[in-house]
Parts: sequence; C-alpha cells; structure tokens
Amino acid sequence: MGVHASGHIDEFVHREGKTLMKLGVVPNKDSVGPAIKNDSFVFYNPAMSRSRTRSVLLMQYAIENNLLGNGVIYAVDGLSASGLRARRWLNELPSESAKRIRATMIDMDPVALEWALKNHEEYPPNHNQGELRAVNGDLRSAILSQGWHWVDIDPYGSPVPFIDTAIQSIARKGILEVSATDTAALTGSSKNALLRRYGARVRNDGLAHDSALRVLLATVGRSAARHERSIEPLMSVWDSHHLRVSVRVIRSIENANKIEEQIGWRINSPTLEEVRESIDYGLQPETSLEILPMDCFLPLSYSLKRDDKRISGPLWIGNMGKKEVLAFMTEDRAATLCAPNPDEIDQLGWSEKEFEYERRRILKSVKNISDEANGIETSHHILVDQLSSWLEIGSPPSPKKLVEVLRQTGHQASLANYGKKPSIRTDAPWDVIVKLSLEIHPPI
Repeated sequence: MGVHASGHIDEFVHREGKTLMKLGVVPNKDSVGPAIKNDSFVFYNPAMSRSRTRSVLLMQYAIENNLLGNGVIYAVDGLSASGLRARRWLNELPSESAKRIRATMIDMDPVALEWALKNHEEYPPNHNQGELRAVNGDLRSAILSQGWHWVDIDPYGSPVPFIDTAIQSIARKGILEVSATDTAALTGSSKNALLRRYGARVRNDGLAHDSALRVLLATVGRSAARHERSIEPLMSVWDSHHLRVSVRVIRSIENANKIEEQIGWRINSPTLEEVRESIDYGLQPETSLEILPMDCFLPLSYSLKRDDKRISGPLWIGNMGKKEVLAFMTEDRAATLCAPNPDEIDQLGWSEKEFEYERRRILKSVKNISDEANGIETSHHILVDQLSSWLEIGSPPSPKKLVEVLRQTGHQASLANYGKKPSIRTDAPWDVIVKLSLEIHPPI
C-alpha cells in the first residue's frame, strides 16, 4: 500500500471471479499459502480464491436442491475481513438465487467492514439483487443474534473456538462451511497442538491430509451432537495451505444420539483381527484375507493401545462428501457462474489474455472434483504409489487404468482429488483391488 506524506492512500482495483474490489496493495494472484495483513488496511488472502469460488457453487447447489428452504436465506460470512466471500455470493449467483440472500459480514475490524461496504457500493452486483450488511464484533457473540441458513467460518488458524456457537446459530436446517489453516496440527506434524485443539492424533503419513479432514469432520460432528443436531458432509477439500469441510446441519436428537457410529479410528498396517472387525462393522466390503489391506477403519468402541503408532483418530469414518454435490462442481458451471465475461463493459481494461488467465484460475478451483463424484461415498482411499510397494510390483498401476478396470467389473471408482499424490477411491473389496492391480502390473 502506498501511503504518502499527505495521508493519501494508493488504491488498486482487483478482480476475483466476476467481482471487483479496491485494495491497498497489488495482490499476488498465484499465492498458494496463507497471507498476512502486511501494510494493507484490509486483510485479503488470494490463496483462498478457489475456496470462495467453490462456496458460490455450493450455495447455488443448495438453493437449486431446496436445502435452504423456499424463503429468504440468511447467510453469514464470519471473520469476513475484506468481505469478498459474501460479495461474491451476491454478485455471482444468478439473479433468482441472489435476490433471496441477506448476507451479513461479521468482523472485529471496523475499517475492514467499512471498506467492504464501500466496495459493494462502488461495485454492486450487476443484477442489483440481495442485501449486504456488516456487524462489527466478535463472531462468537454476534452470530447468536438470530438463526442462520448458511454460516461460513474462515479463520486464520484453527476454527475450534468458533464451531460451537456457529452450530448453535444455525436454523433448523442449514449449511456450515469451516476452514482450517492449522494444517501442521491437523496432519500430525504438531502433535501437541492436535491433541489440545482436537483431542486426536494423526499419523503423518501419505494419508495425513485425508485423516486431517476426517478429524475436522469429527470435531464438527461432535459439536453438532452436543447441541442436538447431526451433520451430513457435502464436500471435504484439501487445498494447498488449508483444509475445508462443508456440511449440512440438521436438528435431530435421534441422529445426534448416533454420533459415535460415525466416529472411529484409522489403522495403518492392520492385523487380521482388525480387518475382520472392520468388515463386521460394515466399514469395508467382504474380502478374502490372503493379502491384508494397507489400512482400515475401526469403530470408536474397538479397544486399542494409546501408544500404538499405527493409529489416527478419533476421526470421521463415514462419507466425506455427497455424490450429487461433487457432480455439480463442473468446470462449465464454474465458468458460467464465476468467470468474468470479456463481452461486458470492463472497468479494468483487461486484455483477452488477462480474461483467459482469470478464467483458468476459476476452472482450477473445481479441477477433478466432479470426476471424484463416483467414488466419494466409497470405503477405500488408496495411494497408488504405496500400493505398488505393498504388493511388491515393479511400478504403480496407472490410477486411470485401475479406475477404468474397477468400473468395468461393476464397482464404483474414481480418481481422488488429493493434492499431488495419485490416489483412487473405490467400493471394491480389497481382494478385487489386489487382483486387478496385479493384472495391470504383475510382481517383479
């Protein structure tokens, strides 16, 4: 930010998706890590742009599928900072959806809120639908002023301090989105912080980020149960520096009483007895046990030694997402809702190349997510590189080929959207996975 001796502040107009805003610094659009406030008068993290795009798409899915009722939708952008997430909801949702939104930004920084409202006034939604207001205060108290249909928590660090009040504030049915940037804790690198904040442990192995998402889901699920609610995971994403879970929250004492059925342990290199228990509990399909799986889930009630280093948990052992939600997250839909249109009047004077660059960034927000729809409700998440060493085959089978042959044999299977680590999800029994992998790449 350029602050001159006269007190004048340089302002830079920035576009994310279809939405314009003024900032005090030129952001690095290619940032993939957490941002810091630096010299700007408003906190803006470009690394969360993909998260904000997915939030727009998920809200549209919820509206189209009547998950938020038929009337006004009260949505809160908690810890809003620049307020861009709420502004993108209003600007990038179709007119018929946006007109139902009453969005509220909550933040401790009055300057940030004032700046967000000024940006909204200067760059309003093209269809002039929906409402935006600001509340200056602590999210944990301000959010309890009414019931909300949509609550977004995107803190700098752990979301734990905000989850209970967020759950309490949600209307009879609503959606909660929770981000966590304390990935070192959740993935088991900072074991003490993980135990303090989440009451869990995680093996820092190839599936650490998957386990981290499951620990976060278990934390949200237990909080919901405390307040006589249950959760249905809609989408769980590991994206660079942060983890994010999106869940439907439903008031139901009956389902809240069943919370322990959804929570358990992940065991690395399980014993024969442990695999049999996993099968008996319905956590994986029946299979021959000539070759044991690389890992398995066990119910919370299963007796384990606390010092067993093979264990991750307690964590969520149910589905991490909903097939229909992931199928909705297509590149075409992301481009339609969120990509800027070069044919409209452009206040930034962008070149065709700049428009195409932003369009590609929008598409990257949902890359591979819709392809995972066919596997998200299955029991196995398999790192293909580790599978080759486990089976002692010369090189890992092609993930795409393995998914293809699994589908040909009548099983659900998909590539997993899991960072740079090739992996698949499938409901196939473990012996079928082994058989097909060996057919693709016989042992050396």
